[in-house]
Amino acid sequence: MSVIAFVPARRGSKSIPLKNIKNFCGKPLIFWNLKELQNSDVDEIVVATDSVEIKDVVNSFKFPKVKVYDRNPENALDNSSTESVMLEYINSSNLSDNNIFMLVQLTSPFTTRKHFNEGLKLIKNHNSLLSCVQSKRFSWSEDGKPINYDVNNRPRRQNFQGTLIENGAFYISSVAAIKETKNRISGDIGIYQMPEYTYTEIDEPEDWTVAESLMKRFVLKKDKIDFSKIKIFLSDVDGVLTDAGMYYTESGDEMKKFCTYDGMGFQLLQKTGMKVGILTTEDRQLNRRRAKKLGLDFDFHGVKDKLQIVKDLCEKVNVSLNEVAYIGDDVNCFELLSHVGIAVCPSNAVEKVKLIPNIIQLERNGGEGVVREFVEIILR
Repeated sequence: MSVIAFVPARRGSKSIPLKNIKNFCGKPLIFWNLKELQNSDVDEIVVATDSVEIKDVVNSFKFPKVKVYDRNPENALDNSSTESVMLEYINSSNLSDNNIFMLVQLTSPFTTRKHFNEGLKLIKNHNSLLSCVQSKRFSWSEDGKPINYDVNNRPRRQNFQGTLIENGAFYISSVAAIKETKNRISGDIGIYQMPEYTYTEIDEPEDWTVAESLMKRFVLKKDKIDFSKIKIFLSDVDGVLTDAGMYYTESGDEMKKFCTYDGMGFQLLQKTGMKVGILTTEDRQLNRRRAKKLGLDFDFHGVKDKLQIVKDLCEKVNVSLNEVAYIGDDVNCFELLSHVGIAVCPSNAVEKVKLIPNIIQLERNGGEGVVREFVEIILR
C-alpha cells in the first residue's frame, strides 16, 4: 500500500493570475506544501497541472518524491470539479485500490509535515478524513435564525464549543472509495482538527496579505535560519546596492544611487566580527570609491567568475563556502548563489535567481536598503 499526495495546480486562476507560482513569503506558493509533503510520510507527490510555467517551477525544486502529471485541459476549466481531475489521474495511472489518496489544496499553505503525518495516522480508524478548524463564530441562516447557539442563552466565547469548518487543507480516502463514490470523502468520515489560523484560504487578493502575515507569525517563525555559522557576507553592487539604473549628466558623467541604510548594515555586521565585502562584474571608479568609504574588508571589481573568486577567498582566509552569505539579483550571480551557505536576493531579482532552492527573498527591491533588511534579519 502506497500513500499518494495529489496536488491540483490549475493555471487559470481568475482572481489571482498564476496564483500557484506567485511569490508567497519569498517562494512560489506551491513550494510550501510540496516542501512539507517531501518531508512527510507520503510515498509519492503528484502535481496535476495544465501549465508549462507551473511545471517548470515545480521541476526546479528537484524534490525527489514529486512528479508532474499533465492534466487534461477539459478538467482544468473554471467549471471543472477537483474530483474530475482526481478520477482522471486515478484511471490513467491504474492505481491499486488499496492505495491511500490524499488531496492537498494549495490555497492552504500553512499545512506542515506534522499535520500531514497525523492525518495519515488518523485515517486508519476511518474510511476517509478531512481537515477542519474549530470556529467560535455565531452562525445565522438567511431567514434570521441562529444555527449554532441559543439566542436566548448566548454563551461566552470561552465557554462556546464552536463549530467545525472545513479549511480545505487536505482530504484523505482510499483509491477504491474515490472510484466507487466519485467523491473525495465518503463512508465513515474522520475529522483532523488543525489550528485556528489555518482557517484562511487564498482565493482572493485580500486573502493573500492576511495569509502571508499568518504564515510568518505561525509557521515560518519555527524554521528560523541559523546565521551563527556565517563568517563572510558579500554583496553584488548593481541591482542590489543600487536600483540597477544608470544615470548620466549632460556632460556624460555616470552616476549611481546607493542607499545609506546599506552602508550602516555593513558596519553593523563588522561590529559582530563578520567580514564583509562586495564583488561586481563592472570595474568603475565610483564603485571603488563607495567600497573605500564603507571600509569594507573585501572588494572585488571586474569579476567574470564570481564563484571562483569567492572559492579563492575562502581558501585564503580558511573558511568554507558554507560559511558565506551572498546577496545577488541576476544570472551572473546564479552559480555563486547556488553554492554559498546562505543565498539572498532582492524582491525584484530575476526569476531564475528567485527559484534557487532555499534562497531568502527579501521584501525590498535593489537600491532600497536590501542589505540592511537582511542584516536586521540576522541580528534579530
